[in-house]
Amino acid sequence: QVQLVESGGGLVQPGGSLRLSCAASGFTFSVYSMSWYRQAPGKERELVASITSSGGRTNYADSVKGRFTISRDNAKNTLYLQMSSLRPEDTAVYYCKGSGRWGQGTQVTVSS
Repeated sequence: QVQLVESGGGLVQPGGSLRLSCAASGFTFSVYSMSWYRQAPGKERELVASITSSGGRTNYADSVKGRFTISRDNAKNTLYLQMSSLRPEDTAVYYCKGSGRWGQGTQVTVSS
């Protein structure tokens, strides 16, 4: 069955960096666009970044442009989100999405 498993979240100080990973299985990862979403407490889930199947095109929410980078390794069936210059407002549960499915999420907390 389709599985998306996120990892790499944690507690980081403002200005710090984290790299999230999403390991995919149960579908042909290389033919699907993939996305990262996040949901902060009391807020709706929002799109953070997306990437085409080949990795040739990416899109970002205005709030993360220049700070986050989405990438993928189709040989490893893995999606990444490199997050830098983190801010307290980036605190949220981060989810990957692909093939119509969601992962379980990984918590990112930005706090001093």
